[in-house]
Amino acid sequence: MRTRTAVRRGVPLPGALLVAFLAALLCTLTLGAGTASAHAALTATDPADGSVVPAAPARVTLTFSEGVLLSPDSVRVLDPRGERVDEGRPQHDGGRSGTATVALRAGIADGTYTVAWQAVSADSHPVAGAFTFSVGAPSKTTVTVDSAATRTDPAVAAFYAIGRYAAYAGFVLLVGGCVFAGVCRSSRAVQRVAVGGWIALFVSTVALLLLRGAFTSGKGMGSVLDLSLLGGVLSTKPGAALLSRLLLLSAAAVFLAVLFGTHAQEDDGRGRSGDGAAAAAGGRTLGRRRDIAWGLGVGGTLVAGGLAATWALAEHASAGLQPWLAMPVDVAHLLGVAVWLGGLAALLATLWSGERIRRTAVARFSRMAFVAVCVLVATGLYQSWRQVGSWDALTGTEYGRWLLVKAGLVVIMVGVAFLSRRWTGRLVDAPEPTRRPPGRRKAGAGYGSAPSSDKAARGAAKSTSDAKPASSDTKPRSGAQPVSGAGAAAGVKDAAASEAPKAPAGDPVRAAQLARQRAAREKAAGRRVRDADTGRTGLRRSVLAEAGVAVVVLAVTTALTGTQPGRAETEQRRAAAGRTAAPSAAGPADVRIAYDTGGIDGRGTARVTVDPARTGANTLTVTLTDASGRPVDVPELTLSMTEKEKQIGPLRAALERQSAGLWKAKDFRLPMAGDWQLSLTVRTSDIDQVTEIENVKII
Repeated sequence: MRTRTAVRRGVPLPGALLVAFLAALLCTLTLGAGTASAHAALTATDPADGSVVPAAPARVTLTFSEGVLLSPDSVRVLDPRGERVDEGRPQHDGGRSGTATVALRAGIADGTYTVAWQAVSADSHPVAGAFTFSVGAPSKTTVTVDSAATRTDPAVAAFYAIGRYAAYAGFVLLVGGCVFAGVCRSSRAVQRVAVGGWIALFVSTVALLLLRGAFTSGKGMGSVLDLSLLGGVLSTKPGAALLSRLLLLSAAAVFLAVLFGTHAQEDDGRGRSGDGAAAAAGGRTLGRRRDIAWGLGVGGTLVAGGLAATWALAEHASAGLQPWLAMPVDVAHLLGVAVWLGGLAALLATLWSGERIRRTAVARFSRMAFVAVCVLVATGLYQSWRQVGSWDALTGTEYGRWLLVKAGLVVIMVGVAFLSRRWTGRLVDAPEPTRRPPGRRKAGAGYGSAPSSDKAARGAAKSTSDAKPASSDTKPRSGAQPVSGAGAAAGVKDAAASEAPKAPAGDPVRAAQLARQRAAREKAAGRRVRDADTGRTGLRRSVLAEAGVAVVVLAVTTALTGTQPGRAETEQRRAAAGRTAAPSAAGPADVRIAYDTGGIDGRGTARVTVDPARTGANTLTVTLTDASGRPVDVPELTLSMTEKEKQIGPLRAALERQSAGLWKAKDFRLPMAGDWQLSLTVRTSDIDQVTEIENVKII
């Protein structure tokens, strides 16, 4: 009756998991609907950055390269004293998701105003910055661009990064452990891997949901439990994806209970059945077991695909080029990673625990891992083309360099996996012992145990108690090298327990001491039996090396998902290089140049101001900021201007350092009007240097 009840409960599993999957998918699509985009970059402002307008504007408008998500504090306008002069909540101008506009108070005074903005790209990454404009004439201000720009709290950023890594690791262990248990072998060690992955994914998802608001708004750890921030997060696509993940994890808990509970118990019962009546009963339940196995396969696929989709629907795959194809490819990529790396962790746990495992099971995982690697290569090539776009971006952008590191690590893993396959070929299964009724089975006898396991147990126990080497009888016969020493280890435990001294009656302290001694002897004897199998030891070491590289691969993958794609960075550079700074009658020419010398801390932005951008004497001002917007000094900075059409120049400016990140050249004379080519050379180290060129119109 118990078996029938369990089967009846397991049959509806595919339907229940399908409902959970559809509900989570609907939650993600409805709560998080938005325009797909990559890391958004500010492309234009009205008023323009650094401009001087004759009268106060009615509103400030920002235009981004991609769609953004806005919050009540996405755009703040500060007067020279640092007080806010914006009114109302920022909105999308004309309903366009790539814009943000906010109204200003009527009758604001002349002076310099600072606009601080922050937003969230549709691929879940926060972006922020600041710029200035002046009304009437520039003035002194207590607000600086660097202080006004929103910065992510370092503690929040660190915990958020840890949470993202833990989420990836948990997903890999959960999915890979379950696949290994269903296809290769189920055991207590594999169960611990899968359940540990579920716990890690659940805890990290809750942590990410709580940290998300503080991470995107630039607030500290004290705001993690702010319910208003949590409500705002749940109304966005990334928040909906995290909520959907929690819903799918509830279905995954049911799946784990069936896979390692009822299904595993019936497996053990069927394997132990030795008499004719038990064999007949096993045959009658075979059809029902197939129904449960089918349900586990369908349900597990739905849950695993749904969990992978919570990343694909909210990160890089949902943004930029071909999102309709990139999202399913990303799901396949994540599942391939989980099957390979998670299965690797399950195999390592099985080998390390000393539990028996047949050569056929290891070979089956080897074939499964090969298929997973093929999926990874195919999907990875497409993702690399989509996110990088060119060979130059592969080495000239941060994303491309991280991608090269990941590719190198995967090549190393494949090489170690080849060694593991060779060790798998050396494994030899012990002949299966004759089945006996449960009451007549010898201690230590079992499937996959070594021949003469009773002798091995007696020899190991003797070596433990007398500190003498075991006799030659403990060695297995030639050609019968066991895959596991589990049976022999069990015999060692029984023998050690029977020969151990008994504690005096009524002395619990002595009893506990003897129990600890017995446990230590059994553990040491089990390790000797386990390590005596050279094939198993070699396989365990190679799998351990492979798993160590996998840990680093997951860390690099986490860094990649938080880095701006190389294609988007290259397009932004091209757009900035194609713009020509045209001065107005009221102000100087202002040029922004993004540079990357290729070295450590080699990325930044240079702002060059030519005042008044007319023939005759001009003042050149150069401001350098790093990738986070902070002023930065460099060992060498040179600037020259050339009039190509009239073949004048290059005229080199005598730049003098004023403060951190600020250089000036006064009385820089330009002899005639026209389109002048501005060349800026930035050197950040002895070998890292780059020259960027922009056009400036002189009137």
